[in-house]
Amino acid sequence: MLMTSIAERALSERDEPVHSEAGERNPSRGAAQAYGTEADGSEDLRRRELGDFLRSRRERILPQQVGLPVGGRRRTPGLRREEVAQLAGVGVTWYTWLEQGREINASEQVLEAVGRVLMLDPHERTHLFTLAGAPIPSVEVECKGLPIDLPTLLEKLHPYPASVTNGRFDLLAYNRSYQAIVGNLDDLPFDQRNTLWLMFTSPTTKKAMFDWDEAVRRMVGQYRANMAEHVAEPSWKCLVNRLQEVSSDFARLWRDHDVVAPENLIKRIVHPDLGLLQLHYTNMWLAQHLPIRLIAYTPADEATRDALDRIDSITPRPLP
Repeated sequence: MLMTSIAERALSERDEPVHSEAGERNPSRGAAQAYGTEADGSEDLRRRELGDFLRSRRERILPQQVGLPVGGRRRTPGLRREEVAQLAGVGVTWYTWLEQGREINASEQVLEAVGRVLMLDPHERTHLFTLAGAPIPSVEVECKGLPIDLPTLLEKLHPYPASVTNGRFDLLAYNRSYQAIVGNLDDLPFDQRNTLWLMFTSPTTKKAMFDWDEAVRRMVGQYRANMAEHVAEPSWKCLVNRLQEVSSDFARLWRDHDVVAPENLIKRIVHPDLGLLQLHYTNMWLAQHLPIRLIAYTPADEATRDALDRIDSITPRPLP
């Protein structure tokens, strides 16, 4: 797959919710009351649509997909409401009310957690935030700034691996060679298509990185430096919290408060079929006001050049 789904789908423009003091019900003002009734009806429809959408996404997820036991007969397909609530770290009653279309507010952090449990793709996640009346996640905004000819550019770099990433290390796009080297990213949920996440949680990725200790030290330092402009954004804090929960190595490095700038260096990767690959990697920024960069990997020696000539014969490995 040349592009991840977030970069190849055309995301719909968000419908802004109506805000107006005229929307407040006031018995003494007939026209304002009528307007308020119309606005309230629109909000009711939006909340019901949100509930229907969450229910439909919940019913398509099998328990084993999220690590739950399969035993016992289930009266409804997919996950139970209480299971979604537990996995997302929210109250069962609150999540039930959300599906029932009740008038409650959902924070961006909670929506991120629910979307992750329901394995929403980027288009579905944008739809969730829109229905909930929350700001569109920054990664979707960033993808709208990607050059329209990016797929052609990535393909022309073949057989050299190349990827497009943002400041959070989300993988927005990549070519076939990159997948052959790194692993089958297409089969991962979008929230796991993140280089920093894979470096700390995927045994396959860790084993492949010849200089893993130095690589993760630099990546954590870059993430902290990039996060300085996003300290209040839930998606950035959420990734830190998730990594701290699953990786003591990340927690230790995060406590060091090191900051690192991106550099063009050499990456050494051990591939089971191609052997040791030594690759120059070059950072090229694609947008003037967004931290989006294309990273191209070129051979640093003849052995790697010969290995990349055989890249089409490689089937991407499963991840993690």
